Amino acid sequence: MTFDLLSALALFVFITSITPGPNNLMLMASGANYGFARTVPHMLGVTIGFMIMLLLVGLGLIRVFNAFPVIYIILKVLSVIYLLYLAYKIATAGPAQQTAAAGRPMSFLQAAGFQWVNPKAWAFGLSIITIYVPAADFGPLLITACVVALTAFPSVTLWTVMGKEMARFLTNPRRLRVFNWTMAILLVASLLPVLWPAG
Repeated sequence: MTFDLLSALALFVFITSITPGPNNLMLMASGANYGFARTVPHMLGVTIGFMIMLLLVGLGLIRVFNAFPVIYIILKVLSVIYLLYLAYKIATAGPAQQTAAAGRPMSFLQAAGFQWVNPKAWAFGLSIITIYVPAADFGPLLITACVVALTAFPSVTLWTVMGKEMARFLTNPRRLRVFNWTMAILLVASLLPVLWPAG
């Protein structure tokens, strides 16, 4: 892979990964409710889980989905159900201290598994593979996956830190309710452009 192609890939990944989406909104809510340290497994699950997904899809799993288009419909249904559940959990979360003591942030495996029902992750991954991977060999795919992980991790960290910093303003129950409901609504809304693209 050329330096120009890698640079273009890194720019694409940074711009796409810094924008609001299900992963970033959940990380922000987790940072606010559980703090940075307890959200680290969630952050790593997003980054490494997407990297593994990218490798598997690039190595041939995409052929299975192309052969059986019904899988896309099943993924959409699963993603909507799961995202509505997560939105409900965020909307009804208690005060940050209470949530941190009683609740549990998303684990590494849960966050990694979530990538498979996240429509934005699918759209993002397919775009990367079709545009930036010169050949479906393991070498170029591994380089691409590593560039994606290294470029996306700062944005994952930023969203978690923003949530953690907001926690100090969320000690008021009313502000906390507004924040949690806003995050829940944005989480559901973030799926709309991917599930039902314009045109």
